Amino acid sequence: MAQTDEFGEELADFVRRVAELKAARSVPADDLPTVLDAAIFELDHVAGQLWPWYESLSSTGPSGVASIDRQEQQLLTALFQRVPVPVALVDRETVVRRLNFAATSFTGVRAGYATGRPLTGFLAHADRAAFRSQAAAVARGEGDRSLTVHLQQQPAVPVRATLTALRPSGEPRTAVLVVLQPADSLVPSPERVPGPVPTLTETTRHAALMDLVDAMTTALLSGPVGDPSGVLERAAGVLHGRFADWVVADVAGTARLSRTTVLAPSDSVEGARGVAAQDPAACPLVVEAARGGSTALPVRPEDPDAFGRDTSGAPILVRANVTSLLCVPLTTSPGPVQGVLTLFRSGARQAFSMAEAQAMDMMSRHLSLAMSAPART
Repeated sequence: MAQTDEFGEELADFVRRVAELKAARSVPADDLPTVLDAAIFELDHVAGQLWPWYESLSSTGPSGVASIDRQEQQLLTALFQRVPVPVALVDRETVVRRLNFAATSFTGVRAGYATGRPLTGFLAHADRAAFRSQAAAVARGEGDRSLTVHLQQQPAVPVRATLTALRPSGEPRTAVLVVLQPADSLVPSPERVPGPVPTLTETTRHAALMDLVDAMTTALLSGPVGDPSGVLERAAGVLHGRFADWVVADVAGTARLSRTTVLAPSDSVEGARGVAAQDPAACPLVVEAARGGSTALPVRPEDPDAFGRDTSGAPILVRANVTSLLCVPLTTSPGPVQGVLTLFRSGARQAFSMAEAQAMDMMSRHLSLAMSAPART
């Protein structure tokens, strides 16, 4: 029974990776060879592993799991945490189980935040499918792997990821040990390891946020009210560039949402046209915000289809290289949702913080009041 369950999980993992490879077709042309290699590898896995496993499943017996001494296990745990090389322990789906001290400094991600989240969420979109596929292969016992990836916060710096299988004590599943290091150096130097954000930077960001709130209030008070599309267009102009790389505004009509404004980076003209032509009803995040009236703040969104697809069939979040987004319903409490404002940040730009989300929530209420106010004559 255990073997049957394991085969079912393996097959489900394969189906998920195939879906991710399909979504990865929209990555830049230079990254397509990596995606193609991963697809060929998955086909080999089906032919060489899954099918023979299915044929011999009835004769497969349970396997025992060796135990190790408790003191030795504690020693290994301490060694894992203190080794001066960035190391992460993940499962076959790349979900982080442990992150050592060096890895938290190298990636800039706290261990408590990373645990329970896929390690692929901290990588560039183009590298995720290949990394997930290689991690699954290592977990199946097909040998160690090594590939070059890029962290979302430092996309210009190549990182060498080395993967090896590890069977934790008392567990039936094989985990994957991931060692990270700069591609041009064996050991990350302290100068290249990002440190904690200084207090001065936090103060500067807070001042910039207050300037944004002031600019939004000025724009709303100095322009006409009662025109939802006009109000959203002015608000989008304030937010675009200084606060978000992309601004998408949808107005709630009597029957359905309609897209009124799309502001994108200057080098994403074609992408902006695709987003403008999209039906808001095809955006799960927008539909959920309009229906439930709650703000969504996904950091490194894992689901590439969370904002739907453009006219070419490519996931918008992948095509825009979205690393963080805010999806804010425009409503006053109590009252219906009058629209939805969605903000994207892409590339190496810092993700939206909780403080920024709170400020945006306050501005959304002001926007809603301006949209519903009677027009001035």
